[in-house]
Amino acid sequence: MARSATAVIKLSAIKQNYLYAKSLAAPANAIATIKANAYGHGAIEVANALADVADAFGVACIEEAKELRDAGVKKPILLLEGFFTADELNYISENNIWCAIHHQYQLDALKQATLSQPINAWLKMDSGMHRLGFLPEDYADAYQQLAAMSQVNNIVHMSHFSSADDLTSSLTEQQTKLFIETIGELPGEVSIANSPAVLRKAIPNRSQWVRPGIVIYGASPIDESELEKPLAPAMTFQAKVISERTINKDQSVGYNGLWTADKTTKIGTVSIGYADGYPRHAKTGTPVLINGKQSQILGRVSMDMLMVDLSMFEQESCIGFDVELWGENITANQVAKCADTISYTLFCGLTRRVSKTYID
Repeated sequence: MARSATAVIKLSAIKQNYLYAKSLAAPANAIATIKANAYGHGAIEVANALADVADAFGVACIEEAKELRDAGVKKPILLLEGFFTADELNYISENNIWCAIHHQYQLDALKQATLSQPINAWLKMDSGMHRLGFLPEDYADAYQQLAAMSQVNNIVHMSHFSSADDLTSSLTEQQTKLFIETIGELPGEVSIANSPAVLRKAIPNRSQWVRPGIVIYGASPIDESELEKPLAPAMTFQAKVISERTINKDQSVGYNGLWTADKTTKIGTVSIGYADGYPRHAKTGTPVLINGKQSQILGRVSMDMLMVDLSMFEQESCIGFDVELWGENITANQVAKCADTISYTLFCGLTRRVSKTYID
């Protein structure tokens, strides 16, 4: 029997979440962000599931774009970080790849390129994230350089929020104001809103494009109590109980004995660990669902295994019981909070030895 670490991906949930995000941003178009292997969910499978509804797809680099094109994905693909070297430009031109432009070296390379057809450029402004993009005072000049190039067909104005997930922060409003004022009367469509901005409806009136990411996969980047309706979890990460035993009071569990029983306790071993992508820093008390009943992990997560409390199954054997690490009952956000991280890292952290099963 194969090792039981499995991620079950519900494609209908991904489609439902994408359409919900798009409805919140209407009438804007929505780029489905499927970089990093669709946040661990499988880029090709997600792209195919969204093929009839997505306006475009967003990836980080040319390798991710090529993977989609080689798999037969036809929709436009936006390179969110643009091209890294000039030799990528021919592929971009020939394969309907849209390209972020965020630095002068890209403008210079594009100006020198001989392309079979002009590209769609997404000109990025640094409105406060201070990661990528032209400074506001340099933005109009960068735009004019692009507009003068025969290598460019269309220009979209682009920026990125740094703190849209923080409902107490004024930075989102400040960035929006700076972005829109800097663009002024320059022609072109506008894109700035990410997942939290879409959920908050913090979308400038001029926006023609939004870029939902984590929301597509059913994890909210803002407090779930703020949502108009719950998102549909797309991934259920699961394994099985492979061993059980009863330990006495004052006996410890796992590496370094981080958890010690305060009474006689039935415990179990689950075939999942940090080599599968479950966070090593998940603390004792992190919730899991065992055979339909909520329980918790005990002690330190190992490379290939973790320990759980089986006290609620005192009178029955638990070998082979299903364990949901996160999914429809235990949310990825709950687990992330217990591990001092975010749901993004949980999804992206799944390793190749976790098998994926797709439904719907």
